[in-house]
Parts: sequence; C-alpha cells; structure tokens
Amino acid sequence: MPRVTTLRLRPEDPADTGAVRRVLAGAFARPDVTTPPEVGLVAELRDSDAWLPELAMVAEYGGEVVGYALLTRVRVKSDDHTAPALALGPVAVAPHRRRIGLGTAVVQAAIEAATELGERLVVVLGDPGYYHRFGFGRADRMGLTSPWSGLGDPWQALVLPPATSGEGPPPRGEVLFPPPWSKV
Repeated sequence: MPRVTTLRLRPEDPADTGAVRRVLAGAFARPDVTTPPEVGLVAELRDSDAWLPELAMVAEYGGEVVGYALLTRVRVKSDDHTAPALALGPVAVAPHRRRIGLGTAVVQAAIEAATELGERLVVVLGDPGYYHRFGFGRADRMGLTSPWSGLGDPWQALVLPPATSGEGPPPRGEVLFPPPWSKV
C-alpha cells in the first residue's frame, strides 16, 4: 500500500526553533558564509517587539518541518501618524523539498492568518515573478518607501482585504523596519 504524505500548515511552536533554523540554514546556504544572516534575523526578531507568534508559519510535510514563512511587525510613517503593517520574510523551503509547492503553501497560510487578524498591508523584498502570484505589486506605486525602495520591482506590497467595510485605504509613507532588519 502506498504511503500518504500529508502537508500541515501551522504557526511555529517553540519546539520548532531548531527545525526552523535548519530549514533557514539549508535554504540560504552559501559557500562563503558559515551561518546565513537569515538565521540570525529570525532569532533576533523572535526576541523583539516585532515578533507575532501567530504569524510565524511552518510547513510540516510527512511530520518534518520543511518550510517557513515569517510575518513581523513594521510601521508605516506618514506626515501625521504611524500605522501598523507587516513584513514578509524570510521565506524558506528545505532544499530536499523544493519544487513541490511548499513555499507557495506556507506563504499563503501566513497571508491568510494575517487577513484573519485584520492586518491591512504586507511588504516584501523579493522576486516579483514569485510574489506576484499572491497579489504583490510594486510598493513605490502604492506610496511606500523604505531603505530598499531604490531596488524597484523587488520592493513590493500587498494590500489585504479590510476586516470591516468601513476601513479606509491602506497606509502610505515610509516603512520603518525593526533594528534586526538592518543586519540583512
């Protein structure tokens, strides 16, 4: 009888820390770096005010944590106020489990969880060809700036559906990232 492998998408549990570290290290491995900076970024974000445990999503495939998508708190500063938003990243899939849709699944799970929580905006720096499938578009065209604005197409944003019909437009302005992001 063939073995059925199941995919489970869920928030990260404290017991997943080692598995998440291994997924990040494998996904971002480079011959010139012992530990990829994404590993340290996640560790530092866990210890910051930006950490939202319900938005740190893992993909468990066949009982093994093999995928990860993290949404953390950022702020959008305009002339008269500051509004909450989310940053997506890092997103990682273990090298031995790539190309079977796990990255898409775990990112979609994170976006759906953020939508359920009433979040309005997600920003990401990444491949437009990949993130377009989720609805991301150029952030500068949405009135958003950041240290990465000059990169053009990779600086992207996604407006999430409003929790109530009475909500106004998503925030516009300068996206302020928490200090751990400055090391990446």
